[in-house]
Amino acid sequence: MDYEQALEWVHSLPRLAAHPGVENTRRLLEKLGNPEKSLRFVHVAGTNGKGSATVMLASVLHRAGYRVGASVSPYVLEFRERFLLDGEMISRETLAQILTEVRAAAEGLRAEGWDSLVEFDAVTAATLLWFARERCDIVCLEVGLGGRLDSTNAVENTLVACIMCIGRDHTELLGDTYAAIAGEKCGILKNNCTVISYPAQPQEAMDEITLRAAKAHCPLVAPDLQDLYIYKAPAFENRVNYGGYDLVVPFPGVHQAYNAAVVVEAALALCEKGFDISDEAILGGIAGARFPARIEVLSRRPLVVLDGAHNPDGARALAATLRGAGLSGLTAVIGILDGKQPEEMLSALAPCFARVYTVRPDSPRALSAEALAALAKRHFPQVTACDSVEQALRLARGDAPEGLVVCGSLYLAAQARGLLTK
Repeated sequence: MDYEQALEWVHSLPRLAAHPGVENTRRLLEKLGNPEKSLRFVHVAGTNGKGSATVMLASVLHRAGYRVGASVSPYVLEFRERFLLDGEMISRETLAQILTEVRAAAEGLRAEGWDSLVEFDAVTAATLLWFARERCDIVCLEVGLGGRLDSTNAVENTLVACIMCIGRDHTELLGDTYAAIAGEKCGILKNNCTVISYPAQPQEAMDEITLRAAKAHCPLVAPDLQDLYIYKAPAFENRVNYGGYDLVVPFPGVHQAYNAAVVVEAALALCEKGFDISDEAILGGIAGARFPARIEVLSRRPLVVLDGAHNPDGARALAATLRGAGLSGLTAVIGILDGKQPEEMLSALAPCFARVYTVRPDSPRALSAEALAALAKRHFPQVTACDSVEQALRLARGDAPEGLVVCGSLYLAAQARGLLTK
């Protein structure tokens, strides 16, 4: 297959499994020769912050001189963003070759009567096959959804597991309490790996993480917020001292300061397991990390901010960051998927926006612009439903004296970023 054919094949697979579990991925990896067995992992789960932590830690390890694979999801601009080696995307030719091999293995399973693979099973297998071929020293692996039943949980050699911020998302699959959701995330723990927890978990979630870590005989570290100081800095800059490390965090928001503290602790845990990571690598790696659509400032004059936050906790983090920058009366383009608690998201954003243009993101699960507008009118003084993202951006940019924010979904962020950066 060429690149386009490879993408067409992988996207033709079902997105969700009828019965979620890791057996599909295990069987596929076995057909491929179990490439994951030659790799070591930092496995990252959580409701919010796992992608940011993954790319920051991968950057730290690369700065320390290691060959580092990083797998993040979903992608924003291009499918190849899911496959990163030392911060660079896989080439189209190599990805086509890897997916061709994965397809052959999948067809072998189908011939044996095993026909329940989903897209993320294939993507995970392709990622691990490529990283093994490239002889990565360490892989930073982001969970797709949950943890216990996620495709990425087919890996075994986990040195460090990071449990990022726990919130209520995907409750129909993971449970509707913090404890239940944290329990699913902790399904990635392997015996004797070191667990690093986000430092501001809901107490119910932290209690469950503590219990699960003890059951798996895993040392548990949670950054002490008394050791973290956030410096006063210009809007959308994030300067933090954590445990004596003066960090320049490349992503705005207090929540990203907490994510960076997790990354520092993960790096120190790896040092205890034989890795050589200098203070300079920690400082330079965190500062040098890049990740689109995480309260990303595309322009300062006029102000244009792009954020992929897609659940209430993410919306609250965005609102807190905007308030911390002294901003209000902003104009927003918002698109939200159904089932993402849109009422709670809009309520969190209400103090920030004076004018809102609603759109339907490019997803079959998206709320219509009209349905979202009906909800938004309860929270914002001016609301307009738009036929397209292009129309919404055109109208909003002409009506944004205090600045423009595009938010609500990574699907929307992907569409808008391409239009805003032309």
